[in-house]
Amino acid sequence: MNAFILRRRFAAGSDAAAPSRATCKGVGIWAGTLLILVLCFVVESFGQNQQLQTLIHDGHVALDAGDFPQATRKFEQARQLSPESEDATRGLMLAYLQQGRLQEAATIGQPAFARWPKDDELAHYLGLVYFKQGKNAAALEALSRSAELNPNNYGTRFDTALVLLSNSKYLEAANELEKAITLDPKAAMPHVLLGRAYQNTNRTVEAVQQFQTALKIDPAVPLGHYHLGFAYASLGRNAEAVAEYEKELQHGPNNPTVLYQLGHRQLEAGDLKSAIDHLRKATEIDPNSGDAFYDLGKSLLLQGDAEAAMAPLRRAVELKPSDPSPHFQLARAMQKLGKNEEAKREFESFDALKKAQPVTGGMASGPIQ
Repeated sequence: MNAFILRRRFAAGSDAAAPSRATCKGVGIWAGTLLILVLCFVVESFGQNQQLQTLIHDGHVALDAGDFPQATRKFEQARQLSPESEDATRGLMLAYLQQGRLQEAATIGQPAFARWPKDDELAHYLGLVYFKQGKNAAALEALSRSAELNPNNYGTRFDTALVLLSNSKYLEAANELEKAITLDPKAAMPHVLLGRAYQNTNRTVEAVQQFQTALKIDPAVPLGHYHLGFAYASLGRNAEAVAEYEKELQHGPNNPTVLYQLGHRQLEAGDLKSAIDHLRKATEIDPNSGDAFYDLGKSLLLQGDAEAAMAPLRRAVELKPSDPSPHFQLARAMQKLGKNEEAKREFESFDALKKAQPVTGGMASGPIQ
């Protein structure tokens, strides 16, 4: 007897005070079937949830191991299983971001953050996507939102500072880095970046302290010795600058920026042989470094080899067409070689270009990390 018939009988009234045994048996069969269906649904849901959690877990394990394609596959499977999973969406966005698949990360991240506007990690990842896409204003907006949602997230503070530094907003960057250091005092890189921010706001002594602190925490922190050397150079402490650049080269012997700065300081100190060695290597690694070619030509000229100085100085003129200095050194080299007419033309070019150049002394240069 089905439930519909039972409902009709009870609604109409029955002569018996209670349902018959047969009726009760019918109810029991129907209720048992319903219970089995419910249990099957619960078991199926539990199994699906367990599978989802396993996929998400495996995705995070892959992320931690740096296996981003595997992480992507796991999170994609998780989202197929449960498109509404916030954890799977967040993980997939991070996996895309780590692989440089920025458009895919943005395509997932934008609607995800609109749906879960209180998820500070989604906001953080979205800010990083925008930053890598060169959309710094949007990046700062997303990162600011992440910081509002979770003021104690070290990563958000650090990444916000990176965006601000790239926009030359040194005071704001310093503020974020000071907060980051409070949140993680044992991290070396924030001290390096804070030193850069101080250096670029004429707080060079404080910058030196930050670089030294970073190197105490991690003697191999990327570009720590380089930036300390640059700060020493801006303070006129040339010998200390050379020593720091030499230490940096031990960590990255083929870094053209470090090679150039070391060669430049050695040129200033009159160590022409060492300067030429480092500057020549810098130009070989980076054939578009006008500064390195200029210093190489100048060093060769000071060493007395005007003929060898010609090629790097001509290259410097090509790479730095608005800079008068290469023309001046090239003119001097031509004079020494007896090429007076050519020298005259170069001096004329020098005079025509001799204008006030942007003052950049003391500004921290080179890559951020």
